[in-house]
Amino acid sequence: MTSSTLPATAVPTKTPERRPRVSPGARRFRRGLVKLPLNVLVAVILVITIYPLFWLVISSFKTNDEFINGDAFALPSSIAWGNYVEAWTTGNMGQYLTNSALAVFPALALIIVLGTAAGFALEVMVWKGRNGVLLAFLVGIMVPGQMILLPLFTVYFQTGLSGTLWPLIITYTAIGLPLTVFMMATFFRAIPREVFEASTLDGASIIRSFFVIGFPMVRNGIFTIALVQFFFIWNDLLIALTFTNSSDLRTIQVGLLNFTGEFGATQYGPLFAAICINVFGTLVLYLVLNQRVMKGLTAGSVKG
Repeated sequence: MTSSTLPATAVPTKTPERRPRVSPGARRFRRGLVKLPLNVLVAVILVITIYPLFWLVISSFKTNDEFINGDAFALPSSIAWGNYVEAWTTGNMGQYLTNSALAVFPALALIIVLGTAAGFALEVMVWKGRNGVLLAFLVGIMVPGQMILLPLFTVYFQTGLSGTLWPLIITYTAIGLPLTVFMMATFFRAIPREVFEASTLDGASIIRSFFVIGFPMVRNGIFTIALVQFFFIWNDLLIALTFTNSSDLRTIQVGLLNFTGEFGATQYGPLFAAICINVFGTLVLYLVLNQRVMKGLTAGSVKG
């Protein structure tokens, strides 16, 4: 008996499909197409941010007649450098900048020194009632500045401080301390306690631990707080307008009101020139210290 053998059927093998090769140019085009909405959004944000500064600069070179009779968004017909000269001399911008510096920098120094020391005492040192004191500082953040202007004006007048820059220095220091103390306590919380314990075991006093160890380790946070408080104090108008009763004591923000003359007539060219001097001076300061600010904003976010 012969056995019949079945013929073996060949299994067809599938050849792998070759994808069409994409050229590098087409790949870059697709990648650019995906990023197009993001690029458009960034461009719109840049225009919104930069165009007001550009308009401010070109407006500072216009004559008063161009402001009144011409288009507000048109380019100046000629560059009127005299606006800056008039803003500095007739507008008395030099005196106003000096007054702002004499009021802002002493207050800023007091805010940094007192606020950093208070944050160190509330976070590093252990003593009874420190949580209540920290809560009292936090309550100070919630007090509107407009509520304390009239009582402070009465106190300054009765103590004979009116007619000086001391009301501005004291008020700026008092208003800036609550936020500074809270932020510095947060920065000190990120420093390991073992660092201060080791300095104590080595014989360092609490004051030496603060100045030699604590203060340098939170320097990025100090730069951040100092810059934030500087912009707040430098751009203040309400407090400076309330406590400066003489043209010789006006700060730069109050001094900008001088460009409005009798019967509401405004010298727009010198006014925009004075605003440029103020704005671009602070802008350059921020750009110089930008990296310090970025480091300071993240220094207290992670506990080491």
